[in-house]
Amino acid sequence: MAAVATLVRRAKDYVQTKEFREYLTSTHFWGPVANWGLPLAAFKDMRASPEIISGRMTTALIFYSLAFMRFAYRVQPRNLLLMACHGANVVAQSIQGTRCVLYHYGSIRMSTPADPRDLTATSSSQASAAAASRSAK
Repeated sequence: MAAVATLVRRAKDYVQTKEFREYLTSTHFWGPVANWGLPLAAFKDMRASPEIISGRMTTALIFYSLAFMRFAYRVQPRNLLLMACHGANVVAQSIQGTRCVLYHYGSIRMSTPADPRDLTATSSSQASAAAASRSAK
């Protein structure tokens, strides 16, 4: 418990320093904060239908984020917040890219019904349509 109290005290002391205040007013902080919109939007869109995913844009965003991850690490002083942001974006866009490829080129069509009852209704209507086509033969 003493270690936690020491850690909290050190964090409080650091937040009150001039260097931390200068960091909060720099582009090394606000650039990555603004950039977090990209991965957050991609994570939000994972609930949407894969029909809306643009394969070209997803690929471009993956390479864009890979390039800026390298930049964020190589620039002095290192911008680890920017690197983390672009790392999260690479993960999010890779998942979206996988969903896009599976939807357009995979053998399984992914569906995201708005209401679980729609899936049941679709299954029963497909079953009744299949039964009707068999009886017609």
